Amino acid sequence: MTGSASSPYRGWAGTIATMHGKEAVIYAAFRERHGLHLIVSRGLDTDAFGTFSGETPRIGSMMATAVAKARSGMAKMGVPIGIASEGSYGPHPAIPLLPGGIELMVFIDAERDIVISEHLIDDAPIYEHAILSPGDDLKPFLNRICFPKHAVIVRAHRAKHLAEAPLFKGVTSSASLPQMLIACAEASDDGMVLVQTDMRAHFNSRRMETLGRLALALAERVAQRCPACGTPGFGKVDIARERRCVDCGEFTTEVSRDVLGCAKCSFQDRRLRPNRDEISDPRFCVNCNP
Repeated sequence: MTGSASSPYRGWAGTIATMHGKEAVIYAAFRERHGLHLIVSRGLDTDAFGTFSGETPRIGSMMATAVAKARSGMAKMGVPIGIASEGSYGPHPAIPLLPGGIELMVFIDAERDIVISEHLIDDAPIYEHAILSPGDDLKPFLNRICFPKHAVIVRAHRAKHLAEAPLFKGVTSSASLPQMLIACAEASDDGMVLVQTDMRAHFNSRRMETLGRLALALAERVAQRCPACGTPGFGKVDIARERRCVDCGEFTTEVSRDVLGCAKCSFQDRRLRPNRDEISDPRFCVNCNP
């Protein structure tokens, strides 16, 4: 079902906790699906919860940080609904030699006292870095990341007092890069400069697209009611590995079911994944194939 007629949030007001333009993809998803009126949390410094460039480390898990952002925005704007996201980029969780990203987004309903979340993995983020000296050719790196569509951060590679060294964020002009490289090299103990993609959403269009897909998924999950109590946000909370080896009958490592759960009550539903049965090949069995 599309549209907002069936949503319990039609006409409600909420806030998006961001200072990096995420409302560009979040607002439409919830306005279309729920008729929810969202505004940005004005004056909220979300960088205080952690920065990609590292000058402010994130304290706690992605979930705890996203929830803290959302609740801070709700308190600041005086609304019962809050939405926030948190991202983490590094080695791919399944293929460590490749870069990967995890994006998490939360929807908080203070009146129902529920937190609804969705996450996804970006298998091909624009996330890269280069370590070089001012005289090196930066063009190959910039071409790979589609600069200036994706901005960069320029900083000293190593410095005893890194917090006092030059730091240039949101760089989209190639004309300014040479002087930035020189300034950072002079402040670096090894004379090298670290140039990395700026992963803030408004400076990384690939990440913004990923957040758009996540916002749609979260909006759809919020629309799903618990079969037992009717609370919004019924969806996947876990997985079950219940496929038995055809040879020995033991459980294998293959996922067989998704466990769906409620954001409020204890009701759960275990659903067999499409095109799956209860039997698994021995190659996924730690007993037959240790």
